[in-house]
Amino acid sequence: MEVEEPGGASRRKALWLLGAAAGLATLGPDAARPPDGVQAVASPSSTPRARPVIHPTPTAAPAPTPRAASWTPGKLTALKKPVSELSELAPPAPPKSIALTVDDGPSPAWTPKMLDLLAEHDVHATFFIIGEQVKEYPKLTRRIADAGHQICNHTETHPISIGGLPKKRVRKEIVGAYARLADVTGVVPQFFRSPGGNWSKTVLELVAEHDMLPIDWAVDPRDWARPGVGRIRRALLKGKENDILLCHDGGGDRSQTLKALDTVIPKLKKRGLTFVTL
Repeated sequence: MEVEEPGGASRRKALWLLGAAAGLATLGPDAARPPDGVQAVASPSSTPRARPVIHPTPTAAPAPTPRAASWTPGKLTALKKPVSELSELAPPAPPKSIALTVDDGPSPAWTPKMLDLLAEHDVHATFFIIGEQVKEYPKLTRRIADAGHQICNHTETHPISIGGLPKKRVRKEIVGAYARLADVTGVVPQFFRSPGGNWSKTVLELVAEHDMLPIDWAVDPRDWARPGVGRIRRALLKGKENDILLCHDGGGDRSQTLKALDTVIPKLKKRGLTFVTL
């Protein structure tokens, strides 16, 4: 466990007050993939969502700002369904862009190694983070943000069966992670990924209601199952322009993922692809 830093209480209070003013108490979590034909319900307002903002407090150092997408849009909107490709975002990413997303951390064993690897290859990624992990490893969570990576919501406890959970529990899952991430990093999450890609009408409605975009992926190497470095590498090398790649730094031994990425990242760069964050 890590010790809370000085000024944490007042910083947390300030963030909670800001969150309350923005309707934080009404947030909601994720669920299972909807039946064919079911789409997310757009939020009541059609106003495009702003990118993450930082709310510094007088007693705390300036909160880290996650690196924005290379095209740095001032506004961000998406189709009314989970986004699996960068081309579905509006405005879209520049030509030859590809995004690496990293799920289920932070992990004290593997997240530092992932961060070191990304720094070595000069790549910024998008981290979908679990709230209960943030509680256990706040300093490591801040390190992710400090390194310039994007910070995103991946629920409080990562319930794979979230699609079958009551709406109240789904809401609690999203609110819990949202609040922890904002409190620990100062970053208000603007993107949400449902555990296992399990979306439901309830999840999509709550995500849209609270100005977060639902994010899926285009390439899944199933690295969480540890199928072998070769299989992970081959799957990731199928990535192409506008793809969102899925990898993991939490949930188990991620040595295969790291070894695969060490080869994949330079090869994709050699093809002329540029890694961007969401």
